[in-house]
Amino acid sequence: MPQLKQAIPKYRKHRASGQAIVTLGGKDFYLGPHGCQTSKDQYDRLIAEWLAGGRQLPQPTHEGLFLAELIVAYLRYARGYYVRPDGTRTDEVRLIEQAVAHARRLYGRQLAADFGPRKLKAVRQSMIDADWCRSHVNKQIGRIKRMFRWGTEEEHVPANVFHGLQAVTGLKANRTKARENAPVRPVDDATINQTLAVLGPVVADMVRFQRLTGCRPEEVCILRPCDIDRSGEIWIYRPATHKTQHQGRRRSIVIGPQAQDILRSYLLRPKAWFCFSPQESEQKRRDLAHAARKTPLSHGNTPGSNRLTTPKRKAADRYTRDSYRRAVYRAVEKINRIRRKKDQHAELLEKWSPNRLRHSTATAIRKRFGLEAAQVILGHAAADVTQIYAERDLDKAIEVAKQVG
Repeated sequence: MPQLKQAIPKYRKHRASGQAIVTLGGKDFYLGPHGCQTSKDQYDRLIAEWLAGGRQLPQPTHEGLFLAELIVAYLRYARGYYVRPDGTRTDEVRLIEQAVAHARRLYGRQLAADFGPRKLKAVRQSMIDADWCRSHVNKQIGRIKRMFRWGTEEEHVPANVFHGLQAVTGLKANRTKARENAPVRPVDDATINQTLAVLGPVVADMVRFQRLTGCRPEEVCILRPCDIDRSGEIWIYRPATHKTQHQGRRRSIVIGPQAQDILRSYLLRPKAWFCFSPQESEQKRRDLAHAARKTPLSHGNTPGSNRLTTPKRKAADRYTRDSYRRAVYRAVEKINRIRRKKDQHAELLEKWSPNRLRHSTATAIRKRFGLEAAQVILGHAAADVTQIYAERDLDKAIEVAKQVG
C-alpha cells in the first residue's frame, strides 16, 4: 500500500478563472487572483484554521449545528486529547461518552444553540433516574458543561449558551433524590488474609505488594523491572504513566524489604516485560492443577490436549485495573459460596476492591507516623486529599477524652 502523507494542501492556480485555489476536505476554496498578496494571505488564514481544527474543516455555524453534531465533534477531540504517553486512551474518554449519551438521547436532534439550563437539568434528572450517585452526577454534568465550553472556544455554539449552563449548580447532599455513594473505607487485614488464601499466586502477590506500598491498582498492573531503581537499600518505583502525570507531577513509590522479597522472583525477566502477567498466572494455575491430578498420565487427557486452538479469549500480557478487581471479587465470591454451602446463616466475607488497599495503607501509616508521612507515601500534593484516604485514629481521640474528661 502507498504510504499516506500528512502534507499541507498546496496553493494552486485555477486555469479556467485565473484564481488561486486550495482544496480542504474535498472542498475548493477560491482565494482571489493567483499570485497576489491578498490570495496568499487568504491561503495562510485558511490553512491555519484548518490545522487548528485538527485538519478538519470548520463546523457549520452555530445557528444550524445540532447537539448530536456537537457531541460527535467533541468526542473526536476528546479521543485525541485524553491519551497516555503510550497512546492508549484514559478513562476520561469513557466517562465523557457516558455523560453525553444522556444528552444525545434527549436532545440530539435539537439545535445546540437552544440547549439551556432547563434542558441540562432534564439531562441531570435522567442520570438520577439511571441510579447514578449524586457525586457522579455532578461530575458528569461538569463534563457536559466542559463540552459546551469547548464548543464556545471553537465557535460552534454562541458564548451565551455556555454562560447559561454555568448557572446550574451541583446537587447538594441531602437536598436531592439522588442516592449518596458510600465513602470508600479501608479493608481490614483479616479480610485481606482470608481472600489471599483462595487467590491465585500472582494476584495474591499483587495484593500483598499494593498493601505494603500503598500504590494505586493501575500502578501495580503496569509494574516492569525497568521502572524500578534498585541501586539503594530501598528501591524506587517510578511508573511509566500515572494519574497526575498530565499535571507535570512525578510519582515515586518506595519499595521496602518486605515488598522487595515479593518482587524478586518477578524481576527475572526482560526489563520491559510486565511483572504481573495473566499469562503467567494461568500457567501457574494449570501447573497446580496438574500437580493435584489423580488420574494416571496413561489415562485420560494428556496435558494441553483438550485446549481450544483458537479460544475466544486469551490471557493478556498484563492485568488491567478491571481484571485485577474482578480477580479479587471472584475470590471473595468463592469464599462466600463455600460458607453458604456449609451453613446458610454463616457470616459472609465483605466484598472489597483493590482500591481499598490504598486506604488501608494510608490509615496504618497515619496512625503510626502521622498525616505527613501518609501524604508522602501516597504521593498527594496536599494533605487534605490524604485525609480522604487515611482514617483518623479513633483510639487516639478516645485516649485524649480520657485525659480531659
